[in-house]
Amino acid sequence: MENFNTQFLYSVIIIAIGYFFKQKNIIKEKDGESLARIIFNITLPCLIIATLHNVVIEKSLLVLVFLGLFYGVIISIIGLFLFRKEENKEKGMLGMLIPGFNIGIFAYPLVQGIWGTEGIKYFGMFDIGNAIVTFGISYLIGSYYSKDGMVLTAKHIGGRLSKSIPLMTYVIIFIISITGIHLPHQVIDVTTTISKANMPLSLLLLGIYLNFSFEKKHWKGIGRVLGIRYGTGLLLGLLAFFLWPAEDMFRSTILICLILPMASSVLPYSVEFKYNQRFVGTAANLSIVISFFLIWMIGNLIV
Repeated sequence: MENFNTQFLYSVIIIAIGYFFKQKNIIKEKDGESLARIIFNITLPCLIIATLHNVVIEKSLLVLVFLGLFYGVIISIIGLFLFRKEENKEKGMLGMLIPGFNIGIFAYPLVQGIWGTEGIKYFGMFDIGNAIVTFGISYLIGSYYSKDGMVLTAKHIGGRLSKSIPLMTYVIIFIISITGIHLPHQVIDVTTTISKANMPLSLLLLGIYLNFSFEKKHWKGIGRVLGIRYGTGLLLGLLAFFLWPAEDMFRSTILICLILPMASSVLPYSVEFKYNQRFVGTAANLSIVISFFLIWMIGNLIV
C-alpha cells in the first residue's frame, strides 16, 4: 500500500513539473508532439521488448488480448446507438471518443512503478487488443462520419494498423514468444536501458498536454461521453474483479484497464477529420484527471 501511494505521489510530482514548465513557457505544448513521437516510436516499443520478450503466453494472457478487442467493439456499438440521433459530424466525433484506452503513456508508468514487469506483462496483453481498437475501430468511426468521409477498405485499415510501431512490436514479440525464439542479449540490454526513460517521459508528456481551459458549451457532450466510458467501464470492471474466478493480477488488470483515459490518438484524429479540437482536447484532459483519481481510490482498496 505504501509503495502504491508513493508511486502515485511521484507520478503527480512529475506531471506537475511538465505542467509547470509549460505554464512558464519554458516548454510549449507543441513540443509535446516531438516527445510523443519519441515515446510511441522508441521508448514504448523498447519497454514492450524488454518486458515481454521471454513471456510464456498462458491462456489467461490470451484472454486479455481478446477482452481488449471485444470490449472495444461492444462499447463502440453502445456509443453509436446512444448517439444515433445526432448529426453525422457530431456522431463521428463523439463515437470515436468512446472506445480505446491510453495504456502506453498513462497506464504503463503507473503499472511499472506499482507492479513492475509482472504488471506490464498483463497490461501489455490487454493493450494488443486495445491497439487494434484504437488504431482501427476508433479511426474507422471518426473517418466514416466526418464531413469529408472516405470509403474505407480492409487494405486501408490494415495499412493504418501496420504503421503503428507499438502494435507491430506487440505482434513481433507475440510471435517470438509462441515460437520460442530468443533475442540476442545485446538487444535486450539496449532496449532495457532505453525503456527506463518511458516512465518519466510519459508522465512529463501528460503534464505538458494537461489543460484546464474548458468551455461551458462542451459540458453536455463531454458528460455523455465520459458517462458512457466510466459508467460501462466501472460496472463491468467491478463485476469482473469480484466475480471472475482468476488470479488477482488478471482481475486487477481488467478493472484498471476499463477505467483508463481516452487514447491519445483521438487528438490527431480530430485534426485529420476536422472535428472540434477544443472539445476533444477537453474531453481527453478530463478523462486523465478522472482516471487518475479513480485508479488511486480503487488501488488503495485492492493493492
